Amino acid sequence: MAIEALVLILFILFVLFSSIKVLNEYERAVVFRLGRYIASKGPGLIILIPFIDKMVKVSLRTVTLDVPPQDVITKDNVSIKVSAVVYFRVINAGKAIIEVENYLFATSQIAQTTLRSILGQSDLDEILAEREALNKRLQSIIDEHTEPWGIKVSAVEIKQVDLPIEMQRAMAKQAEAERERRSKIINADGEFQAAQKLKEAAEMIQDYPVALQLRYLQTLSDIATEKNSTTIFPIPIDLISPFLQRDKNNKNLP
Repeated sequence: MAIEALVLILFILFVLFSSIKVLNEYERAVVFRLGRYIASKGPGLIILIPFIDKMVKVSLRTVTLDVPPQDVITKDNVSIKVSAVVYFRVINAGKAIIEVENYLFATSQIAQTTLRSILGQSDLDEILAEREALNKRLQSIIDEHTEPWGIKVSAVEIKQVDLPIEMQRAMAKQAEAERERRSKIINADGEFQAAQKLKEAAEMIQDYPVALQLRYLQTLSDIATEKNSTTIFPIPIDLISPFLQRDKNNKNLP
């Protein structure tokens, strides 16, 4: 009699423990009663009918899903490998369990196919330069496909783009040529500005000849600071012009 009572007590305790479940704040329980969906319960304490109710636990936290490298042929016929990362979470636990067999696997597959499709419609330059716009486009399309499953895709980020060795060399040559072009343009612009300033200086000296004398004096000052043993004094051409003219006149006399 005592053994039967002990067995009954253990059976009752087992039933109680199996019927009482505690869910965390980020968890929901999808409850089926005799195979029929009843409701999504939680968080906190929930009570199930033993042997009749069945619970499937679903996490509502954001999932970080790595999309493995995909072989993509771009619109301009360049073969590349592209990897990405998808951030999503379950917003409807019932749909995530009922509408799709495995929402993690399904989301991964739709992300891979969408990545290949969208990048295949883009040029290589667009993939490298307009990544933010492509990320938003991928997020919108993937979210549209996963919405019936109760999945919300919050962000998609293209993580890495691997280029063939030949394409890397070609892009390196292109970048080098672009830098050389910019260097030549900057040098030419500098020469033009220098010539423009020299022209302005020449016009100023022509209008104000005394400026040339001041420049002579400044040059002498610069030479003196170097402590040279020889100092050259530039003689203005105006000082010797009368002598040159008189010598020319004497040669013209008979």
